[in-house]
Amino acid sequence: MTEKIYIFDTTLRDGEQSAGVAFTPQEKLEIARQLERLGVDIIEAGFPCSTPGDLEAVQAVSREVRGATIAALARAVAGDIDTAWEAVKGAADPRIHVFINTSDIQMAHQLHKDREQVLTQAEAMVRHAAKYTSNVEFSPMDATRADPRFVFDIVRRCIDAGATTINIPDSVGYAIPEELGGLFRSLFETVPNIHKARVSFHGQNDLGLCTANTLTAIQNGARQVEVTINGIGERAGNTSLEEVVMAIKTRKDFFGFHTDINTKEIWRASKMVETYSGMPIQWNKAIVGKNAFRHGSGIHQDGILKLRETWEIMDPADIGIPQGTQLILGKLSGRHAFKKHMEEMGYDLAEEELSRVFAAFKELADKKVELDDRDLEAIVNDNMRTSEHGGWRMEMVQVTAGDHSTPTATLRLVDPDGTIRTDAATGTGPVDAVYRAMNRITGLTPSLTEFAVKSVTEGIDAQGEVTIRIERDGHTFTGRSADTDIIVASARAYVNALNRMLTAQGRAAAQVG
Repeated sequence: MTEKIYIFDTTLRDGEQSAGVAFTPQEKLEIARQLERLGVDIIEAGFPCSTPGDLEAVQAVSREVRGATIAALARAVAGDIDTAWEAVKGAADPRIHVFINTSDIQMAHQLHKDREQVLTQAEAMVRHAAKYTSNVEFSPMDATRADPRFVFDIVRRCIDAGATTINIPDSVGYAIPEELGGLFRSLFETVPNIHKARVSFHGQNDLGLCTANTLTAIQNGARQVEVTINGIGERAGNTSLEEVVMAIKTRKDFFGFHTDINTKEIWRASKMVETYSGMPIQWNKAIVGKNAFRHGSGIHQDGILKLRETWEIMDPADIGIPQGTQLILGKLSGRHAFKKHMEEMGYDLAEEELSRVFAAFKELADKKVELDDRDLEAIVNDNMRTSEHGGWRMEMVQVTAGDHSTPTATLRLVDPDGTIRTDAATGTGPVDAVYRAMNRITGLTPSLTEFAVKSVTEGIDAQGEVTIRIERDGHTFTGRSADTDIIVASARAYVNALNRMLTAQGRAAAQVG
């Protein structure tokens, strides 16, 4: 059996310190329950001395959540520690987490104390916390910028005073992995009583290195890691729970450790924290980002269709992502993925049909970032109609219009014999001008009885579908087309209706003959 890494989640405390984030007591309780379902070992529920509301929220979490250790943060001040105990004493397994500044810059400019004063205060306050519970965690804040000898000394004295967990925080995200690994090795080599405590690491992401630093700390003796859901937290955030947990799980061959996290609850926890914090997850965020299991490249899509593991090192089902792997159709998508998706939509296209529809798809994909099934249906219907009825084909439409100019349309059409014909016309509006020009070129003058436009998809780059009805000799013919340009869609819809009319007339003439 591999050795366990304990997961200490501080979403409700350090995560809430993100600028603009403030969880309500009910939201804290709901997140805590989800963390319990997730299998988190320790939940740092808050900083009770900060506000009466936070005290009440931590008390509620302590009462309701019984499957995890509940921790409360406290400065190395007696009043803070007393309040922290009031907050967590109802928990099944309460913890008091005591911290004090240890870097020279913070001791001098924030605490206005020297090293000996800090040593004495830390030792006394850990001993004070230990009167309430044997589950005391101590953090020498800003340890990665402090004198290592001072950190080792304060750690030794706080363990003797009753600390059972020692957390080494990289409070400003300053550490480099190789440097941090050396600090942890020296900690175990130098502090004689370190074996009496579980050693932890807390990383901040100011240089974008917190996940790398956390994994390095684990490799060098840390058996508890302090993380948040989605990596939220002060400034650039904290180490992301999902990144560390999935790194340990995915690369168990390398790390040789395990956690008790139920990874299938990660996605649900991520969505909950995103909603309650109001902090949207970046699309390319590892593990839980929108694009984490979405593939847009044709080469990648081809590989995924053959074997998912060709381009995915994790199964989205293991993270609880309901939609699983997604092949996103866009301008980089290949013919293989497109054909497969069309089959899943129920279209069994012959090769010639597939080629025509795929070409139309690529043309539209150059105009839109992503296409959904409604876009594809419009493309298929548009092109299949064109194929079925043949006849006139539009090559170009150019329109000028405005509130101080006469709408003018220039069209280039290919007639049923393959001859290119060009003409122009003016109208009361751009669509009217297009239809007048088309009538001039084709020599056909049906009555336009209906013209309707609707959006196929949402957004400013949505396709608009135009439906028209024309009438001649008492018969009505319908034409439809979709495009991101309504004028283009209107022109194609009219051509489509004309071709339907000509086809019907041809059949009628054949029957008479």
